[in-house]
Amino acid sequence: MRDFLTGGNMPGQMILRVWDVEHGACAMLTHHLNGHDGRLAMIDSGSKSDWTPGKHIKHALNRTTLDYLMITNADQDHMSGLENLWEEGLSITAFSRNRNITAEQMTEIKKQSGPLTRDAQRYIKSMGEYIHPVTHEFNDSMGGITRSTFSNSFPKFRDTNNLSQAIFIKFGPFKMLFPGDLEKSGWQELLNNDKFKEELKGTTILEASHHGRESGFCEEIFDYFNPMAVVISDKPIVHDTQRTVPDYRNVVHENGVLVKTTGKRRHVLTTRRDGWIQFTVEDNGHFTIDTECHG
Repeated sequence: MRDFLTGGNMPGQMILRVWDVEHGACAMLTHHLNGHDGRLAMIDSGSKSDWTPGKHIKHALNRTTLDYLMITNADQDHMSGLENLWEEGLSITAFSRNRNITAEQMTEIKKQSGPLTRDAQRYIKSMGEYIHPVTHEFNDSMGGITRSTFSNSFPKFRDTNNLSQAIFIKFGPFKMLFPGDLEKSGWQELLNNDKFKEELKGTTILEASHHGRESGFCEEIFDYFNPMAVVISDKPIVHDTQRTVPDYRNVVHENGVLVKTTGKRRHVLTTRRDGWIQFTVEDNGHFTIDTECHG
């Protein structure tokens, strides 16, 4: 039998958990086979007062390595736990971000909002450090889990939201899209890319852009796919967030998804209501959903 750390299509499961980091974003995923977890990947490094991804990886998962770190959006809510990864002494093997902008250009954008946080400084430093090919490419090393990424370019866009890296995570027929904080103009620019439009097809689950704000909703993308559910990562409603819940409910599959924890069918899941949200995906695309909250 092939080593569970190596690539290729394999049996087993993808375990993908969207963490509750309030008004932020953090998701972790790994391939699970015969009681063993493979390499660990993380999308965004959001944290909250009593939880950071670095401490969880080191002390709860008992890992010393984060194999793949992907940041969708270079704003604090998507990377508030970034520096802590290094503080915990974790080895970060690979770092993925929008490569259509340089560290110098990103620095100038971030400075417009004031002094750079320690996390922003780490992000920009990593932009200059992680420039070499990695030994184990994601698509060859995650037990059949693959990804594809799309980003807009600077100076076409000069704001961090529309320079978000959109990430598709795939395992068998299952596909989940993490679009960062793309706003409507950023979505529409990506829709000029035929490869992006093709990749949208068959998307199973969408994480709502910009934490469910109206500015992140783009009706045109749903010309290409009909998700089974939408996930919103946010805390109790602020800044007009989650007023788009009815809009998203109107574009998802009419049957929604069954949540194993509660036995209820849902069209929109939120970390505000559900806590963490975990997808356990079989290689044939079948999946179950568990949530932290049982209400």
